[in-house]
This record gives sequence, structure tokens and C-alpha cells, in this order.
Amino acid sequence: MLTPPVDMLKHAKERVYTPTLAYAVRRRDPELIRPAAHTPRETKRLSDIDNQEDLRTHVSLALFYRGAGGQNGVDPAGLIRRALGEALVPYYPLAGRLREVEGQKLVVDCNGEGVLFVEADGDVRLVELEAVGLRPPFPCWDQLLFDVEGSSGVIDCPLLHIQVTRLLCGSFVFALRFNHVICDGIGIAQFMNAIAELTRGLPSPTIAPVWSRELLNARDPPMPSFTHREFDLLLQQPPPAGDMVIRSFTFGASDLDAIKKSLPPLLRDTATTFEALATFLGRARAAALELPPGGNAPLMIIVNIRGVAGTNLPAVGYYGNACVPSTVLVDPAVLLGGSLGDAVALVRRAKATVTSEYARSIIDEMVLLGRRFLCPASMFVLSDARHLGFARVDFGWGEPVYAGPADTAFGVSSFITGKDRDGDGTVVVPVVLPWMAMDRFATEVERLLNPVKPQLF
Repeated sequence: MLTPPVDMLKHAKERVYTPTLAYAVRRRDPELIRPAAHTPRETKRLSDIDNQEDLRTHVSLALFYRGAGGQNGVDPAGLIRRALGEALVPYYPLAGRLREVEGQKLVVDCNGEGVLFVEADGDVRLVELEAVGLRPPFPCWDQLLFDVEGSSGVIDCPLLHIQVTRLLCGSFVFALRFNHVICDGIGIAQFMNAIAELTRGLPSPTIAPVWSRELLNARDPPMPSFTHREFDLLLQQPPPAGDMVIRSFTFGASDLDAIKKSLPPLLRDTATTFEALATFLGRARAAALELPPGGNAPLMIIVNIRGVAGTNLPAVGYYGNACVPSTVLVDPAVLLGGSLGDAVALVRRAKATVTSEYARSIIDEMVLLGRRFLCPASMFVLSDARHLGFARVDFGWGEPVYAGPADTAFGVSSFITGKDRDGDGTVVVPVVLPWMAMDRFATEVERLLNPVKPQLF
């Protein structure tokens, strides 16, 4: 999960397609939750992947729970607060603070200062939120995850900020913001599931946390063995001018079928939903931004390397950043005028490129180049959040109605599991674009899907 620099995020939040729904949220004073038992006082070094400039930012997640059928008479905020302190014992680095050392690298001071926790009550019912669509941008999101003063920095700030908001109907919202330096989507989902297991009465989390950040350091000396052409784009193309807008597109089974039917027969039955939809959205975005022919419309695919042979990373347990990018460089003219199947084949090849040696090579390249951003304006970063573990986080009220990112930024989109009004599975994709480009993007999506149209929120 890569995120653009913070200065690119400022404009992306100025203007949003927020559904019409206003309500009040009453919050108690924020508190710091410390580990419930003694933890080691030490300094832990982060990996060279953790130390990317792209990750020095915060990511927000939203999980909505239906009150009916839960733990009758139990306050979710109090239950989660207690379990949070217990979970921080094995995950004690999350209760620490980041410090900067030589070479501007970050380390974790495991001082047990704690994570930020806010208890709140909202004057709204879940059915009202569902009526406007449970997908980004959420109405009054800044109230469901209030930005406590001094909490959103990188150095010497809480690494996690959690707010539990009870709703009028007995449902509740679990909102979390985490510093991307300390873990990726899989890592934070692992921690959230650890909290959830403790709220359900398990004596300890079923997955033991693994630190082992040294496994993802560059070689000494760094020796890139692949040509990472995406780094040639780093200093090109600033973000487009103008206000940004965030809008979620929902793709149902019929939409996905329509996309796959446009592929050649050999790919039609073998292309994954991610491969087909990523390529489809990349084409629509290139058209929306009116990218000139002869340039590049790169699609950056984020690939998890846990369990990949040769990395020595376990398939489960490691909660640091363990994803690397693989980029498809394609001329906008080819993407727009060529076969969608050819582009799908390129995305598939990019995924297959990620071996342990490729991962080592790109880590070496990152260290040689120094801390740089990987998000030129033409690049579209795509990650699949559907299988990270958010949808399994059960605090005792069942699985969440919605679980995934609460927002996104220009140039970055995630695929999120959703449900339509009939309860059937969908794929929700939040997109950020300049205002006028968003209108073109929506039109292009409709045109490419014709006659099937996605729901727009």
C-alpha cells in the first residue's frame, strides 16, 4: 500500500462528493492506551522498505458494525479499549514513538507511551449511513475520526489513533488511523484481528507477531539486478492543477462480467478480477487525464512478498511493510487504442515478475536513489484490499458491514469488498481526480461498460 506525499494529499481533500447527511458526534477526551503489562524498553530499527518516503504518512480505515446480534448490553468502546491494551503487549512497538537517526532513517523507541483512543457517540443510525452508501467519502468522516491536535505527525507522535463511535441504533463505527511506516495493510489488519480475538474472549492472539525487519534491508553493497524503469519517472509531471474530488465506483458481478467478456477467449476465463478491473480503470484514467500519446501511463501494482520463496519472510505474522511495486509502462495511445487483453497480459506479467530477487533488487534501488516519492502524476497505483483481513475483524458483533480504507489520494486506488442492496458482493474503488477529469472518468467508465453502468456515489 503506497501513498503519495502529504503535500499531494492536501488538495485531494479540499472538495469531495460527500453524500448529503449531517449529524453530530459527541466525543470524550482522548486518552493514551498503554500496554496492559510490562514490555521491553528498547529501540527497534525499521526495514529499508519501511523507510520509504512514500510511507511517511497516515492511512485511515473504517469498519461499520451492526448492533443487532452482538454482545447484548456490552459497551463496544469499553470492550475494545481493554482488549487494545492487552494486544499492545505482544505488539508493544506500536505503543512506541518514531525517532530519526543517521541518514534520516527511522527507528521505533519502544517506550510504551501508548496509542490514542477516543470514545464517542453519534446522533445517527446505521440505516441512514447505508442509505447514502457505505463507501468513501463517508459523511462527517472528520467527526468519526477526529484529528486530535498533535497526533498526525510522523516523528514522536502516536502510531495509532482509534475512535469507537456508538450509533443511536446500537451499531458502532471502529475508525483507525495508522502510521504507514510501522506496518502495511496486512500488518494493521493482523493487529486489528488480534484486538478482536481478545474482545471475543480468546486468551491470546492466534497469530504471533513477527518483527524481523532486517530481512527487508538492502544488500551491502546494494546490487540491483533488474532495470527499474519506473524510477525514471520520479521527477516528471507534477500533480495537475485544480481542486481534487474523491468518488467511489461500485462494480457488481454484471459489470465485472462485461469487462471480462471484452477480453480474448484465452484471457476471459483466466484473468483475475484484479487484473481485468485494474486494466479497465487504467484505461479510463488515461482518458480522463487526457494523457498525450508517446508518453507513459504507468500502472503500478502493489505485490505482497510474504511467504515468497527466498525472502525468508513467513506467510503470516510479519506486520511490517512487506509489499513491493511492479510497474507496467505503457504508452497512453496503446492503452486507449489497443486491446484491453494486451494490457491485462502486461499486468499479469508485472505480478509474475515479483520474485525474491526482484524484491531484493528494488530495495537495493530504493536505497541507492535515496528517499524519493514514487508517484508522478501519470502513475496509477493499484492495490487489492479485499483480502487483507479487514472483513474478518469481529469484535463480537459479527463481521463488519463495511471494512476498508476510509479515503484515498490522487494516483492511488484500492479494491474494497462491498455489498449491493441485495447483499451480493461488489468491488468498491475510490478514485481521486481533478474535478473536470472526474466527470470525464465517470463518462469513460460508463462508455466502456455500456450498456451496464456502475453505481456512483
